[in-house]
Amino acid sequence: MIPEPETPSRPDPVVRLTGVTHRYGRTLAAADVSLELPAGRMVGFIGPDGVGKSTWLGLMAGARRIQAGEVMVLGGDMRDKRHRERLFPRIAYMPQGLGKNLYPTLSVRENIDFFGRLFGQSRSERDRRIRDLLRSTGMSDFADRPARKLSGGMKQKLSLCCALVHDPDLLILDEPTTGVDPLSRRQFWELIERIRSGRPSMSVLIATAYMEEAERFDWLVAVDDGKKLAEGSPAELRERTGASSLEGAFLALLPEDRRRGHHELTIPPLHKGDTVIEAEGLTMRFGSFTAVDDVNLSVDRGEIFGFIGSNGCGKSTTMKMLTGLLEPTRGEARLLGRKLDARNMATRRRVGYMSQAFSLYGELTVRRNLELHAKLFHLTPDLARERIERLEERFGLKRFADDRPDDLPLGIRQRLQLAVAVIHRPDVLILDEPTSGVDPVARDRFWELIIDLSRQDGVTIFISTHFMNEALRCDRVALMHAGRILDTDTPRALKEKRGAATLEEAFIGYLEDASGETGEAPAGQGTFAAGERAGRGVAHPRFSPARLFSFTIRESMELKRDPIRLGMALFGTLLLMLVIGYGVNLDVNNLSFAALDQDQTTASQSYILEYEGSRYFSVRPPVSSPSDMDRRMVAGELSVVIQTPPDFGRDLDRGDAPEVGAWIDGAMPSRAEIARGYVQGVHNQALSRLAARTGGSGSLYGMPVRYRYNPEMKSIIAMVPKVIPLLLVFIPAMLTALGVVREKEMGSILNVYTTPVTKFEFLVGKQLPYIALSLINFAFLFLMAVFLFRVPFTGSLPALAAGALVYVVATTGLGLLASTLTSSQVAAIAGTAIFTLLPAIQFSGLIDPVSTLEGTGRIIGSLYPTTYYLLISEGTFSKGLGLASLAGFFWPLLAAIPVTTILSVLMLRKQGA
Repeated sequence: MIPEPETPSRPDPVVRLTGVTHRYGRTLAAADVSLELPAGRMVGFIGPDGVGKSTWLGLMAGARRIQAGEVMVLGGDMRDKRHRERLFPRIAYMPQGLGKNLYPTLSVRENIDFFGRLFGQSRSERDRRIRDLLRSTGMSDFADRPARKLSGGMKQKLSLCCALVHDPDLLILDEPTTGVDPLSRRQFWELIERIRSGRPSMSVLIATAYMEEAERFDWLVAVDDGKKLAEGSPAELRERTGASSLEGAFLALLPEDRRRGHHELTIPPLHKGDTVIEAEGLTMRFGSFTAVDDVNLSVDRGEIFGFIGSNGCGKSTTMKMLTGLLEPTRGEARLLGRKLDARNMATRRRVGYMSQAFSLYGELTVRRNLELHAKLFHLTPDLARERIERLEERFGLKRFADDRPDDLPLGIRQRLQLAVAVIHRPDVLILDEPTSGVDPVARDRFWELIIDLSRQDGVTIFISTHFMNEALRCDRVALMHAGRILDTDTPRALKEKRGAATLEEAFIGYLEDASGETGEAPAGQGTFAAGERAGRGVAHPRFSPARLFSFTIRESMELKRDPIRLGMALFGTLLLMLVIGYGVNLDVNNLSFAALDQDQTTASQSYILEYEGSRYFSVRPPVSSPSDMDRRMVAGELSVVIQTPPDFGRDLDRGDAPEVGAWIDGAMPSRAEIARGYVQGVHNQALSRLAARTGGSGSLYGMPVRYRYNPEMKSIIAMVPKVIPLLLVFIPAMLTALGVVREKEMGSILNVYTTPVTKFEFLVGKQLPYIALSLINFAFLFLMAVFLFRVPFTGSLPALAAGALVYVVATTGLGLLASTLTSSQVAAIAGTAIFTLLPAIQFSGLIDPVSTLEGTGRIIGSLYPTTYYLLISEGTFSKGLGLASLAGFFWPLLAAIPVTTILSVLMLRKQGA
C-alpha cells in the first residue's frame, strides 16, 4: 500500500467514524473503518458500486442501524436516539437513485411542500421557501408538473430542493448524478456551488462513481471492499500515486492482488466489413409517450457501437428495436438485408443480450447456468460441452465453475453474463450498461473481452454507458436525448465538430442546442438566500399533528391520482359483495331427480309424483336399471334417485311401511345432507297421504317447526350481513398494508428515517385515508344489502354505523401491523390475505358459532375483531337490536385499536439494516 502523508490541520470534524463494521449477511460493507471528515467542506467518497459508500453515508445520516463501532455526527453519538432526533432538522439526506426520495404523482410544488410540513414550517414560510428554491434551481415553470414526468436532471434538482427546504448544516448526497445526462450533471454541481456560496458553513458529503466530477471536491475518501484506501484532496491523491488522473490514482491505490495483470487497454483498428444492421425511421411509442423518435443509422460487422445518454432517453429501446427484440411502432430495422421480426425466433437466436441487472440463476453454479442456456438455444450436447469449456477458459471462469453467482465478485458475475449472452455464437450482442458499478480493473478486463469478440469473432456490439472514458473506446457513438439521436460519429469526430476538448463537453454542446439551454444560471439566481433557520433554534415537538396530517394529505393525493388503487379501494368491496352475495348461495333447489320404479303400480306412481311436484326437485327421465343409475350419477346427470321396491303397493295396502331406497350424490357432504332432509320430508308427506287414501290413520305424528328471524330460510338473508364484516377486514387491511409497504419498495421510507417524524405520526397519518375510504365502502355495502339483495334491516342504523367506524379503525390497524412484517407488496398482499381472511372465516362465527369452537380456535375467535362486528351486523339486520343491547360487543373492538397501533409502532423500525 502507498503510505499516507501527514494530514494537515483541519477544522473540527463534521463526522468521525471509529472502528465501524457493518455486514449484510456475508458481505462486508464497512470493515473496521475509522476516519474524520472536515467540516464546511465538500467531501467525496469515490469507488465503484457495492464497496460500501452508500452504507457509510446511511450510517452518518442516521438511516441505518450501527452494528459495531462509533459514529459521531455534528458532535453527538448516532447510537443515541435523542441525539438523532435533535439532529434530523440539521441533516438533509438525498438517497441513491433518480428521485428516490420523491413521490411520483405529486407535483414539484407538492413534493417540496410535503417536506416543509415534516419540518414544522408554517404555510407562509413554506410558500416563501418553495418560491426561492424553484427560482434558484430554474424550475419555477415546472412547479405544477408531476415528479414522474420530470427528466432525470430535473428529478435530482427537485430532490435537492426537498433536502434543502429546512436549511441543513450537513447535506448528504448519495450518487446524485448517476443516470443524469452531462448537461444536467454540470448544472447540478453549479447549483451546489451556488448553495455553498450562500451557506459556506454547510458541509456536503457526496458518493460518486464518476472520477471526473470528483475533481471538483475539496476532500476525497477512496473506498474499496468496505475499507478506506486513502483520503486527501484530489491533488494530493494524484501526487501520492504519481497518476495523471483520479481514475489512475484509484487504480494505484487498489491492493496489489487486485491490480495484478492489469495493463493499459489497446484497441486494434476496425477493418470495415459488410453492413450488418440498418435502421430507417425507427419510432417506438408506448401509449402517448414517444420513447424513440425517427432513428436512422447503419452498423458494420464487428463494430463496437455506443449509445450515450441519460436514463430514460431511449438507449435500451433503440438497441432492442435494432436487433429485433422489440417491434417498432413505425419504421424498420434490417439484419444482413432482411427485415427483423420480433416474433421470429430465428432472429432471436442471432442476438445475444446482457442486461444491466444480474439476470441469471443465483441458485445454479456457473457451469449449470452455462449448460442451461446452451439447452435453451438448442445446442447439441457435444457442441454445448465444447462451447462451455472454451468460454470458461476464455473468460477466466474455470476456477469458479462450481461456485454460485451470488458468491462471486461483481466483475466475475458480469463476465459470466457475457459468456451466457454469447454461448450460441450470436451475430449481434447488446450490452446494457454492462460495467455499471464495476471497479476500473474489472471494467478494463471486461472491455478486453468485448474487443476480442468484436475483432476476433466479428460480433457487432451495441453498448450503452454513462462513462465517457468507455465511450471513447467505441468505434462510433450515438448521442441520445429525449428519444432522438443528436449525432452519430467517431468520438474524435464528435469532439472536432464541436471544437471541444472532451467528449463530455461535446455532448453538452449538442444537448444545449437540442434543449435551447445555455447551462448558465439565470440572472438573480446566483446564491441561495437562507432565511429563518428551520433546523437549528426551532423546537420540534415529540408529537406534531401537522406532521401526522402531512402524511394523510399526501396519501390522499396519491390515492386520488392513482386510478387503480382508488378503484380497488372504492369498488373492490362492492365487486366482492356481488360475487359472494349472488355466487355463494347455500340454498339447495332443483335437485336433478329420477325414479327407478320397480313396482309400477298406482301407489308407487302416486308416491313418485309427490317428488315431481316438489320445488326442491327437477324431474329427469326415469332410470331403467341399477347400472343405468350408476352411469347417470357418475356423469353428474342425477343428484337423487328414488327406488320403489316391487311390493311397494301391496305393503302399503297391508299397513306395512314399505322400504323405499334413496340414492344421493354425496360428493358435497353439506349439499347431500340437505338433499337427505328434502327426501325424508317428501317421503313422510307422501306416505301420510297414501295411507289416508287407503283407509289408514292418514297422519304421521311429529313436531311442528317454526323459524325466527329468517322464516323463509333464505341463505342470502343470513349471508349478506356476515359478508359485510368479512369485506371490511380484508380490503381495508390490505390497502393499508400496501400503502406502507410501497414506501419501503420505492425507497421513500428513508424520508421517515431521516426526518423528525415519529413512527406513530407516520403510521396513523397513512392509516386515516383508508379509514375514510372504508367508511365509504361500508355505506355502499349497506345500501347494496338493503336495496339490491333485499335484506330486511330491523335494528339501529347508528349502532351499525358506530360499530363500523370502530371496526375499520381496528382492521386498518391490522394492515399497519402486517406492513411492519413485510417489505414487498406481493408479500403484503399474501400475508394480509392470510392474516385477515383465515381467522375471519374459520374462527369468527361466520361458519360455526365461536362458542362451539375449542382450544386455539376458541382463543383466536375470542380475540379477533371480526367476531364482534359480525354479531353487531347480525343483531342489527336480523334481530332488531339497538345500541344498548350491542354495547358489550363494542368494548373488544375498542380494545383492539390501541393494541394493533402500539404493536405496529414497536415493530416498525426507524432505521434500515
